[in-house]
Amino acid sequence: MSDERNFVGRKFVLGGIAVVVIIIYLIRLFTLQLMSDDYKKNADSNAFLKEIQYPSRGLIMDRQGRLMVYNESSYNIMVVMNEQHGIDTLDFCETMGMTKDEYIQRMLEIKARPNYSRFTPQLFKSQIPAEEFSVLREKLFRFNGFSIEKRSVRHYTTSLGAHVLGDVGEVNDKDIEEDDYYQSGDYIGKLGVERSYEKQLRGEKGMRIMLRDVHGRIKGHYQDGKYDKAPVPGQDITLSIDMDLQALAEKLLEGKLGAIVAIEPATGEVLCMASSPTYDPRQMVGRDRGKNHRLLSQDPMKPLLNRAIMGTYPPGSTFKITQALLGLQEGIITPDISFPCSHGFNFRGLHLGCHGHASPINLVPAIGTSCNAYFCWNLYRMFSNRSKFASVQDAMTCWKDHLVAMGFGYKLGIDLPGERRGMIPNAKYYDDHYNKSWNALTVISISIGQGEVTATPLQIANLAATVANRGHYYIPHVVHSIKGGQLDSVYLTPRRTNVDRRWYDYAVAGMRRAVLSGTCRAANIPGIEVCGKTGTAQNRGHDHSAFMGFAPMNDPKIAVVAYIENGGFGAVYGVPIGALIMEQYLNGKLSPESEKKLETLRNKHITYGDYVR
Repeated sequence: MSDERNFVGRKFVLGGIAVVVIIIYLIRLFTLQLMSDDYKKNADSNAFLKEIQYPSRGLIMDRQGRLMVYNESSYNIMVVMNEQHGIDTLDFCETMGMTKDEYIQRMLEIKARPNYSRFTPQLFKSQIPAEEFSVLREKLFRFNGFSIEKRSVRHYTTSLGAHVLGDVGEVNDKDIEEDDYYQSGDYIGKLGVERSYEKQLRGEKGMRIMLRDVHGRIKGHYQDGKYDKAPVPGQDITLSIDMDLQALAEKLLEGKLGAIVAIEPATGEVLCMASSPTYDPRQMVGRDRGKNHRLLSQDPMKPLLNRAIMGTYPPGSTFKITQALLGLQEGIITPDISFPCSHGFNFRGLHLGCHGHASPINLVPAIGTSCNAYFCWNLYRMFSNRSKFASVQDAMTCWKDHLVAMGFGYKLGIDLPGERRGMIPNAKYYDDHYNKSWNALTVISISIGQGEVTATPLQIANLAATVANRGHYYIPHVVHSIKGGQLDSVYLTPRRTNVDRRWYDYAVAGMRRAVLSGTCRAANIPGIEVCGKTGTAQNRGHDHSAFMGFAPMNDPKIAVVAYIENGGFGAVYGVPIGALIMEQYLNGKLSPESEKKLETLRNKHITYGDYVR
């Protein structure tokens, strides 16, 4: 009886084990067939070869339709890791001109990529030259798993406009994470227009699905190409930049640090944008791009810095135009009111100097002669006016709001990456710094564009364009049109300031006075009514030299700023540089006399010593 019970027990144990084994097999079979795609991927990779077809990147032209950036054929070597086993590694390395250690290191790097898959083509080597490509192509049949992918690389017809054009480089992990369009080995715009208009320029990838036999040989298109997708080329872009004007601007900045920006007031289109020092965009092409970029980034003069939109400087006396306008709008001053100037602003023991001119002085000649005292009195009256403002903080808020509406204190929104906002202080800033114990005299230097106030050259150029338009501006932009597309409406919509149009007539009159008989006499161009304003911005070292202006006065076609670091008085560098830019654009050429001025300015270099910014 006992033996019979033992037999029955063993029968149930064995049966239970059998059931468990069957369940395990069923679960594994279910997992393999329905939950895991490893075998499906393996089968697909054996049967199909999916070839990505890369689109040609959009061309970039200047406003006259002259080609600036185009494409040339290039080749990448791709590898499917699941298929490259058994190749003659030494033969491959000899063909590629690399060592076995380099080969092994490259394979390890590929496997370490975040989106690595052994079933899909991975970038092994990019942008191989034509001679290397031709050698590999003859022997490619020996190297299973390796293939050649035709791509294109950017080429530049000119050394001009590096900061505007930008460049294209290989995607990084962050790019791939942010946009599933990209995979390892793809290229993306890194700087300039190439970056900000990446989605328009890149186009859309295509796909070819090829059938393979058991030996991996291509047998043709899957279902005669029914599921193939042709690539869509990127959209061509026409810039607002004028190459001739850009060339002149870059010449004028040789041997100097600074920026030149010119804007078409009626549209906000940027006619030229130069920053110095600059670099040749052709350095940022091919396999040497990384090395050249590293060298440029280590240069203490910061050639990669686009000072036109990233440099923040005290605007100096160019800022006085904003002070005149907000003073008129708020009723703090009238065009006829005069203030004394005894070689500066003198009040309660405070002295802020000024150069010699007639005194007392009213608004238009004060702009023309760039009188510091006039604008100090304007700010003092505003910030001390308790019949209009309950406190100095309220006055400060009104002051700040006017400047923000004029395009200062925040990014303007130009269609280039990296723009900085500059600095317009508010009441809280001074409350925190002075424990709420401050008044107009504490901050008097902001009235003449000094102190805590900073702006980019682009913002100053935009101010000139706003005055030219008598109170409105368009957000500056460097792209004129996109083939088959449209500009963002933000660039087509005018923005008005908080100042009535009538007050701008006095700013224009003052800027015209500055050219006729004031600080900008060197900006006179025969036959053209030029309006201008100098700026001499105090600095820890030598003063910065600035000029902003526009022309013609009553039919403005160009507004310009020239800002030269450590250039001294505005009239030394800023004024003659700005005048040459306007003359070139309006007349299409420089006069013989102006050509001589150009050569003189090109040969005047400023010594900066151990420069660090």
